[in-house]
Amino acid sequence: MRTLFLGEIVGRPGIAALKTLKKTREELNIDFVIANGEGTTNGFGLGKQHAMHLLKLGVDVITGGEKIFFKLDMVEHIAKNNRILRAANYASQEVPGRGVRTYDAGSSKVSVINLLGLSDFKIGLNNPFTAAEALAAKSREFADTVFVVFHASATAERKSMLFLLDGKVSAVIGTHSKVMTADAQVTEKGTAYITDCGRCGSFMSVGGFEPQTEIKKMMSLMPVRSRECWSDIELQGVVVETDESGKATGIECVRRSVEAERPSSDAEGTAE
Repeated sequence: MRTLFLGEIVGRPGIAALKTLKKTREELNIDFVIANGEGTTNGFGLGKQHAMHLLKLGVDVITGGEKIFFKLDMVEHIAKNNRILRAANYASQEVPGRGVRTYDAGSSKVSVINLLGLSDFKIGLNNPFTAAEALAAKSREFADTVFVVFHASATAERKSMLFLLDGKVSAVIGTHSKVMTADAQVTEKGTAYITDCGRCGSFMSVGGFEPQTEIKKMMSLMPVRSRECWSDIELQGVVVETDESGKATGIECVRRSVEAERPSSDAEGTAE
């Protein structure tokens, strides 16, 4: 089975990059697509309409991170849509939605576990490391192929998760930094890994945002609204290949340039 993990989708340029997804699926012989969508709505959060649009474009599962509930309509919608995953390690039982689900991928069953790291995220979380092994073992009861998407700030967190789950899951894929790292690998025990699978949106930007605005933030130390950047749009991610037993047999990075123009009216191009 071949699974495409898309890097974080950043704003309308990121959505524009996904308009090539159908063609990409066909050309790369992709069976299943998992995308981090928490930056889809103006770069900060995921609104209901944007979530539904991503699914129509060909994404099978959308994962979120610390910003998944930044748009209020997602708080209600996530409980109704089983193809959107919030983090599995929220401390409160009152948080809507789920962080682990099993899906059909052709003739195969795939379990997806979404976890949030602890560093820099000021929200109520349980330790993802104490939860990960139990979640992986439980998921194995329903599917041989188990993927962990680990949305974490620190590289050490993401790398540690690989060693904790090595041989116990099919892949540990890092998100959050929005910069594709150069450490894609498959371990001897059959677990694929990359620290960060990049982003879908502007490559010549600061995390998908216009550089001059981000520079102004750094220089003034004052809050300034970020603006989506439309320069050099790319679809980025990794393709993980797994065998019938769920072991990873390969991982390859994907970067595809996409032609897209900035809308004539850019009133919605700012991000909170």
